[in-house]
Amino acid sequence: MGLYYESTIGTLLVGIFFNTFLYGLVTYQFAAYCRIKFNDRPVTKYMVLFLFILDTVHSTSVIYMAWNYLVANYDNPAALAVAEWPHTFTPIATALAALVTQLYLGFRIWCLTSSWVLYGVVILLAIPSFVLGVACSIEAWIIKVLSELPRLTPLVIAWLSMQVIVDAFITITLIIVFSRSRTGFCKTDTIINRLIRGAIQTGLFTGIFSMGDLITFVVLPSTDLYGMFAIPIGRIYTNTLLDTLLTRESLKAEMVNTYDVNAGTGPLRWAPTDSSQATSTVQSSSIHLKVQQTVQETCDRSSTEVDGKVVPLAV
Repeated sequence: MGLYYESTIGTLLVGIFFNTFLYGLVTYQFAAYCRIKFNDRPVTKYMVLFLFILDTVHSTSVIYMAWNYLVANYDNPAALAVAEWPHTFTPIATALAALVTQLYLGFRIWCLTSSWVLYGVVILLAIPSFVLGVACSIEAWIIKVLSELPRLTPLVIAWLSMQVIVDAFITITLIIVFSRSRTGFCKTDTIINRLIRGAIQTGLFTGIFSMGDLITFVVLPSTDLYGMFAIPIGRIYTNTLLDTLLTRESLKAEMVNTYDVNAGTGPLRWAPTDSSQATSTVQSSSIHLKVQQTVQETCDRSSTEVDGKVVPLAV
C-alpha cells in the first residue's frame, strides 16, 4: 500500500508543492508589475490580471484537492480512484495560460518583424493546441475514474505535442530575429544576448514539463506521476510572460545607456567611435530599432529620433 501511495498521491503532492512555489513567484512578479506601473495598453494589463486570477484559482483548487485526498479521505483509499474536479480542470488552466502567453509572444514577433505571416502561423498553431487542451479536460471530466484516463492518450499526445511545437516555433523565431540584429557594438550586443537567453528560457522550461507530462502519461498511465509535471505548467507560462514584461525596465535602461545625448537640446543619437562602426550602424539600423521597439514595448506611443528615424517609445 505504501508503494501505491508513493506512485499516486505522493507524486501528485510533489507537483502541488512545486506549483505552490511557482505561484509564489508569480504573485511576487504580479505585485512588481503593479508597483512599477508600466504604461502598457489596457489589453496587456487585463492579460496580466487574467493570468494572475487563473493561476490563483488553479493553485487554490489543487491545494483543495490535496486536502480532500489526504485529510478529508484519509481513511478512504478508494477516493484516490476518482479524479477530483481540480485534476480535470488542470488541462483547461494550462491551455488558457499557454494560449495567452503564445499569442503575446507572437505579437512580439510581429513587432520585431512586421510579418503577419509569422504571427498568423503562431495563431494557427496556438488555437488548435488550446482546443485540444480543452477537449482533454472535458473528456477527463466525463470519465472521472483515474484508471480509465489512459483512454485519453491519443488526445493528450496531440495536445502536448502541438503545445511543444508552438513553443519551439516561437523560441526559434525569436532567436533568429535577435541573432540577425547584432550590431557589433558591445553594449547593444550584450542586450541582444540577454533577449536571446530570454527567448531560449521561454520555450525550454515549458517544453521540458510538457514532454515530461506526455511521456509519463503514456508510459506510466496507472500512476499520477504525470500530475507532477502537468500541474505546474500553467505557472511556468505565466512566470515566463511576467518575466518578459518586468525585464523591459532594465533592458530599456541599458539601451538608453548605449546612446549619447548631444550637448544642448536635440534628440538621442548614436555615437559610433569610428567610421567602420558608423557603417555597421547604418546597415543594421532597421532591425536594431525594431529590437529597441520591442524592449520598450512599442507600436503607437510617443516618439524620439534615432539616426534620423522616428522611433516610437513607451515610457
